[in-house]
Amino acid sequence: MEPAQAARIGREVLGTTGTVVVGAAQPLRLALAAVLAGGHVLFEDLPGLGKTLAAKTLAQALGLDFRRLQFTPDLLPSDVTGSSIFNPATREFEFRPGPIFAGLFLADEINRTSPKTQSALLEAMAEGQVSAEGTTLLLRRPFHVFATSNPIEFEGTYPLPEAQLDRFMVRLRFGYPGPGGEQDIIARRIGRRRDATDVESVITAEGLLALQAAVETVDVDDDVIDYAVRLTGATRTHPAIDVGASPRGSQALVLLGRALAVLDGRSFVLPEDVKESAVAVLAHRLTLTPSSWAQGVSTERVVQDVLAEVPTPSTVPRDQGQHG
Repeated sequence: MEPAQAARIGREVLGTTGTVVVGAAQPLRLALAAVLAGGHVLFEDLPGLGKTLAAKTLAQALGLDFRRLQFTPDLLPSDVTGSSIFNPATREFEFRPGPIFAGLFLADEINRTSPKTQSALLEAMAEGQVSAEGTTLLLRRPFHVFATSNPIEFEGTYPLPEAQLDRFMVRLRFGYPGPGGEQDIIARRIGRRRDATDVESVITAEGLLALQAAVETVDVDDDVIDYAVRLTGATRTHPAIDVGASPRGSQALVLLGRALAVLDGRSFVLPEDVKESAVAVLAHRLTLTPSSWAQGVSTERVVQDVLAEVPTPSTVPRDQGQHG
């Protein structure tokens, strides 16, 4: 697939999603880029800001089979992955797949369930397979996990394990809409005359696989790779950070940068793509020191500090003359 065609499809997907999810153009762009890069997405924000709606609408626009599971304190791992049920007719146990067997699985309010159940997603997110009842079952492709999470200060929530957080390519936040955006949300609801907000698919699951294949062809200059590594390395030596981002973080910077390049119709990655990715990719992978946490320092601010400190390479991509 040519970069121009991929960019056109990306614009159509974002345009379709934007008819329902108002005032969240940048988070939606990064969420789509994460999907194109083969990653998983964590939406973390206050209740009522459109996290679940964004996941559902993006899944519909991408033509993915969508399954949603509300995570609650009493949820069991088998409620996610599936379990064996006795069939009286055959007098045998039959495996009934759980909701995770979908193109896009939404773990709604993931931090309201126990760490044991949260960890049931790890194998699926890391390896695209599920182990249940002594059997390993492959998940169909494309497969992506979207999760929504409320801030940890809210009562009845559990912090996500570091290993779980590291499996999400990006963590995105919407924030409150501006006055105009909030009025637009209300006006659109009145105009629909119903709560439903379904959208038509822009592409099929097979089309998404083709887009993901196009991302794999994007060229990345060595200087851009070095820039991503230096950014990630700088998080490990920052005085406010106890544990910095892992090598998976630097890899995610480059992978997401390639997807952003495709959305912009380019076949090469610019340092600006890495910069655009940095906060969403790195902030949730950092652990603050106790004193920094007590002082109210945010990991997003740390990433901004790192971006300001690490020199940006003046790279001219090898094929910029052909596409720039």
